[in-house]
Amino acid sequence: MIGEILNLGKQIYDTSNPRELHRLIVFLGRSLIHYPAMKKLWLFFQEDEQRRKILEKNPFPMEQVTRAFFYAGSTFEERCELVHKHFEILQKKFCKKWVVLLGGFDGNYLVWDSAEKDIDWKTVLTFEPGQRKEGMMSLKMTLDKDDLYQMMFWFGYDNNDETVMWIGAMQGPNMEHARDIIKDITKRSHRYRTKNLILYMMQAVARSLKVRHIYAVSNEGYYAMNHMRSDRKLKTNFGAFWEECGGSLTADPRFYELPLTEQRKAMDEVPTRKRAVYRRRFAFQDDVDRQIAANMENILK
Repeated sequence: MIGEILNLGKQIYDTSNPRELHRLIVFLGRSLIHYPAMKKLWLFFQEDEQRRKILEKNPFPMEQVTRAFFYAGSTFEERCELVHKHFEILQKKFCKKWVVLLGGFDGNYLVWDSAEKDIDWKTVLTFEPGQRKEGMMSLKMTLDKDDLYQMMFWFGYDNNDETVMWIGAMQGPNMEHARDIIKDITKRSHRYRTKNLILYMMQAVARSLKVRHIYAVSNEGYYAMNHMRSDRKLKTNFGAFWEECGGSLTADPRFYELPLTEQRKAMDEVPTRKRAVYRRRFAFQDDVDRQIAANMENILK
């Protein structure tokens, strides 16, 4: 068992780099301190062929539990349970091929594709090593191979053993002329903001998976402080956005509960001069729902 953990560490860290070597030593130390929990998690991945294949391609779940990832104040045991439940649900919901592809950094599953002819604008389910601090999978919107918006998330169970989704973070564009690009995309989606659109798509994915609740990490619950500026002001106010989208703070202030469906304005509430735009926006959203429902059918059991 110790040998297997060492081999995983060598896959994760570049031991020719002194900093990476130090991280390997820390990883091994934490694994030894929490040896019973690490052994239990290791045996979970050895129980069937799918999980073994995932760990061969993606050794990071064994590292994720040793670091203060996912949400503020998470314990080692909570992270182990989080990883266990996520992969258990992944296997229950998804077909065998895509369990391994999405769990092992090998898949980009198309859930939505824009009808726009002059740009390559789409959204995929995927997972990449750089996203592992905030989740176990991501819904990523891209434009001509550049990342626009993405939400990192994981699956779990609530107290009634119903499937729920946890959003660990949302990231926006980090590219040259990002403001102009987002302005163009907002125009193409009929003045529907791009960050609202990625959440709308996340809600559609959740409904396709028969998820019962969506929770999202709050400002207080974010695992790191890189959403804060040096003057302690927020760069990204997760709470304000979740509340704007109909979310409400749970009894645990680290999390919001979000609605499964976006509340739409009734047309008689919309000023007459704006109704044409809203009709086009709603038609656009309906097409998003149709595409995601149809595409998700092909990836599920």
